Amino acid sequence: MTRREVLAATTALTLTGAAPAAAAVADANTLKLLDDFAAAWNRHDVDALMACMAPSCVFEASAGTEVAGARHVGPDAVRAAYAAVFATYPDARWNQPRHFIAGDRAVSEWTFTGTMKDGTKVEVNGCDVFTLAGGKIALKNSYRKQRTT
Repeated sequence: MTRREVLAATTALTLTGAAPAAAAVADANTLKLLDDFAAAWNRHDVDALMACMAPSCVFEASAGTEVAGARHVGPDAVRAAYAAVFATYPDARWNQPRHFIAGDRAVSEWTFTGTMKDGTKVEVNGCDVFTLAGGKIALKNSYRKQRTT
């Protein structure tokens, strides 16, 4: 199907109301996924986090030596990176998660609080930009603004 045919089919579905209904169901499913993902972070539940991730998942952290931050590819690497967050911040919390969805992309905004083992407190406004595939998170790309005091 050409791009023009896809646009025409989408327009026809939109005019009949079929596309908005399907999009609403997809958005509701994605919203549940993002809510489950946020709750798993706050429980420090790596298994539940990984249940939200696609089999070929990628996590791009907000810090690291690469321009995209530290890049963790595949479930084993992503699992280890998530577990390391909890080891670094034993009291980590992602507060007031807010989500929005646009097709196969989504964003969660949050305020992170945590204390490092040396007692240093961290408070960060940030967001995750997600690429979705098959009802799961294929890419979690994190961004943050960290306050210095």
